[in-house]
Amino acid sequence: MTIQVRLAAVFRDCFELAPDAAVEDLAYRGLPAWDSVGHMRLVAAIESEFDILLETDDVLDLSSFGKGVEIVTRAAAAP
Repeated sequence: MTIQVRLAAVFRDCFELAPDAAVEDLAYRGLPAWDSVGHMRLVAAIESEFDILLETDDVLDLSSFGKGVEIVTRAAAAP
């Protein structure tokens, strides 16, 4: 499974979206559930799914699904 597919599942689960909901255009505060508390839930879910620890700058930069793909790809490749 690709990072995009896995991350999409995390977004859908975290924000209680339909299993087939499009997430590619999601952005911070773009839906009511993605507020500051939802953001921290998303960060925790991403860290758990990918077994990574996001840096503070990455947590702050996580502003969209696309940015999440970039961040997770980079974090997953780090030694």
